[in-house]
Amino acid sequence: MSDELESAHLADTLKDEYNAIREKAFGLLARREHSEFELRSKLCPLASPMLIDELIGRLIQKNIQSDLRFAEMLCRSRFNQGKGPLKLYHELSQNQIDSCIVEQVMKPYEDGWRDLAKQVREKKFGTAPVDNYREWARQARFLQQRGFNASHFDDFAG
Repeated sequence: MSDELESAHLADTLKDEYNAIREKAFGLLARREHSEFELRSKLCPLASPMLIDELIGRLIQKNIQSDLRFAEMLCRSRFNQGKGPLKLYHELSQNQIDSCIVEQVMKPYEDGWRDLAKQVREKKFGTAPVDNYREWARQARFLQQRGFNASHFDDFAG
């Protein structure tokens, strides 16, 4: 009889633990999209890997958590912040987003990086052409730190 009580108690404990991480996951996802990796990292200290795998599997199956939605949100947000593609690729890889998803979400922005680099540069430095190498190098470093590469700003030197 005590074995049955232990089993019932264990089942109740697992159910309580599962419900706790489920509530935590819903709370996180209600605030903003999270990648699977990010969500798993935040839930890891709260429960066993087996329970977390089960929960995340169900969230993905019900389309409550989606790496595609997360990547689209991140791309849109970073583009609007004036961040370049290199910074975005890095952030997506940090969140372990599949390369197919990365290509898919970056495609709509392909033609806009050069214009964005120009806008970011003009906001910081104005529209005056650059007339010396030292100033060009300073502006180039700024754009590189924002995640742009040389092909996005190679023509701004008046």
